[in-house]
Amino acid sequence: MIKKIDKIILLVGLMGSGKTSVGKRLAKKLNLPFVDGDQEIEKAAGLSLVDVLKCFGEEEYRAGEKRVMKRLLQGAPCVLASGGGSFVAKQTRELAKIHAITVWLKADVDVLYNRTAGRKHRPFLEGDDSHLKNKLEKYISEEYPYYSEADIVVETREEQVDNTVLRVIDAIDNFLSSKKTA
Repeated sequence: MIKKIDKIILLVGLMGSGKTSVGKRLAKKLNLPFVDGDQEIEKAAGLSLVDVLKCFGEEEYRAGEKRVMKRLLQGAPCVLASGGGSFVAKQTRELAKIHAITVWLKADVDVLYNRTAGRKHRPFLEGDDSHLKNKLEKYISEEYPYYSEADIVVETREEQVDNTVLRVIDAIDNFLSSKKTA
């Protein structure tokens, strides 16, 4: 079992992969604070994610996201749930290599669809759900190559969140053990 974490645990993955729900419970188990990257973007902008995107467009949204992630990744150890697309930014991936243990919560399109259908707070999935699977498949093909740079990959599936959390803890423990023997 993990003794003490002295780095940020950065959870990455697409919308619906479980970063927030897994992150909150993981933070409790590891006795670390939980930080939600999307909430930090909203605080910095003083607007909801949907409004940031509508008011400033995707380019400025991503620029603000990079600034927030840079600040967070240079902070104290915590469990940090990144925004869905934030790990695509090269700067974020480079900072994460230095300051964090990255965990990709990898989910297939059906799991993502079941977790995001009907949700209105996800600005990049706005619109009716009839095209949702296509949007998710597009994000999978575009973003999974970046997520594959994470230190650890944990498949998320339709299961109790606590089971996923335990599998993440085991994966982190194995990762840290392999670092000690290397």
